[in-house]
Order: sequence, then C-alpha cells, then structure tokens
Amino acid sequence: MRYPYSLIRPFYEKTAFHNAVIDELEDRDLQHAYRHCRGITRKYARTFYLATRFLPYSKQRSIFAIYALCRYLDDLVDEAEDLIRNQSIDEGSVGRTMTKFSRKLLDTYQGIIQDDPILFAFSDVLRKYHISIQLPLELIDGVMMDLTKNRYDTFEELYGYSYKVAAVVGLMTSEVFGYKDPKALDYAVDLGIAMQLTNILRDVGEDLSRDRIYLPQDELRQFRVSEKDLMERNLSQNVIDLLRFQIQRARSYYERADTGIPMLSGDSRLPVCLARENYSRILDKIEENGYQVFHRRAYLTTSEKLAILPRILYRLQIAE
Repeated sequence: MRYPYSLIRPFYEKTAFHNAVIDELEDRDLQHAYRHCRGITRKYARTFYLATRFLPYSKQRSIFAIYALCRYLDDLVDEAEDLIRNQSIDEGSVGRTMTKFSRKLLDTYQGIIQDDPILFAFSDVLRKYHISIQLPLELIDGVMMDLTKNRYDTFEELYGYSYKVAAVVGLMTSEVFGYKDPKALDYAVDLGIAMQLTNILRDVGEDLSRDRIYLPQDELRQFRVSEKDLMERNLSQNVIDLLRFQIQRARSYYERADTGIPMLSGDSRLPVCLARENYSRILDKIEENGYQVFHRRAYLTTSEKLAILPRILYRLQIAE
C-alpha cells in the first residue's frame, strides 16, 4: 500500500512525533519561533492543524509560520475593531500599527532578522520557498477591509474580499506544498474561496454580533431576507433558502478545487485533501443542524475528522 501506517503513526505516538517536528532544528531561537507559530495554529485552526500533521516536518513548520502570520494580522484588526467601537483608539492608530508591521515584513523579505517570533520563523520559510511579497501585502489589505466595510453589495465584491483574506493564503501555502503544474495555483484560489465561504456560513451568528453581514446584499433581496430578519435571528424559510443557495455555491468551489490536488507534490496531497474534505463537511453539519447558524456553530469533532481518513487514503491510492 502506498500510504503506510507511518502516515498515521503521529496520532498513535503523539509526544515523540509532536516534538520532533521542532526539535530536529539545531537553532534554538528558530525552535522557539516555530513552537510559537505551532501553538497558534493548534489553538485557532484545529482542522487545518490536524491536516498539517501528515506533511514532512519541514513543510509542517513552514505552514505553521504562514498560518501564524495570517492569524496575527486577522486578530490585530479584530481587536482594533473592538477598541475603535469603545473609542479607545481610532482608525488612524490601527493604520499606523499595520504600516509599521508592513515595514517589518518588507525588511524580512530583504533578509533583515526580526525579533518577532512569527517573522523570524517566516524568514526561515522565505529561505526555502519563493513566496511573493505581494501575497502577504494583499492579505493585509484584505483584513484591513473589516475596519471600513461590513456589508457587500454583490458576490463579486465578496469574492474580492475572500480572495485577499483566504485565496492568497492558499497561494502562499501552495509554494510550500509544491506543485508540478502552475495551473494548480488557480485551483488553490478556488479552495481558498470555498473555505472562506464556509467560514462565512459557519460564523453568521458571530459576525452579526459584530454588525458584519458577509452575505451579499443583492442576494438577501433576491431571497426576500431583510437585515432585520438576520439581526433578530429569524430562521424563516426564506433564510433557509438563502443559506441553501450559499452552501451550493461553496460546494461548487470545492468541486473545482479538486482538480488541483493531483497537481500537488505527492507528500502534500493527503493533507490538502484531508483539509478540503473536513472543511467542506462543515457545510454538511450546517444542514444537519437545520440551517441554524444563528445560535449553533457547526463543527466536527476530532474523531469525525479522522474517520474520513481511510476513504481519502483509498481515493488517493486509486488516483495514482
């Protein structure tokens, strides 16, 4: 069998394998930086973290650094939004903070070592993989949109936002995963869009509490759903029909993304496929929950995430 027990052994010998990912590095400072990034990934991206465990150690570490960078930027804006709402700071202060970080990021690309553990780890990633500076800069533009924009008129607008906050992450991680055909990047974009649309559907209730509505305004009108319906958490038939439409769109992006998985390096196909399958199953959970996105957050347990592994292994084996 091409996918032997060694692939799933990390889940049976957690401690040794968990530590070896970082401990094989000789540089203690780099170990510390990567542990910091791994901790962020494990805490905030459990589905993603589980999938990375099937990557070679060097690729695992690189994915941790990329995710930690993305999470830091997202949290910076979310925390700033709360402070702005409480009038503790203004938007100008947030802009200056982000500009300062952008300069540090540019310095990192120039090979200037930073004392920030995330950027220190990311600098190690840049020594091994070509990740265009344009990608993290677009991510910064995307997360900053949350400070000034909390409604999207059309799906085209939402797609532009989703590209910046999610698809560019897929493009960055694709350089780590490796690919044999540049067309794989187009499908990485599709997967990023699919995952972001899934996030939006999963987090409808949470976003409403922050006065954010990511569902396109013209589609709310199309399904005769008002903002008042959403704010009052009114799970009407119109809302259910709207959610069904959104779920089907997200699934169409997952299906398109599937074409790109065989284009990835062999050692990256399993983790990407696992992440894709488990993330898409959040949509199934929303349906199983009766489309209750206002008061119930759809998620998969660890056992549910691992249960699909044999099927994925078989599918990949057949494909090869």
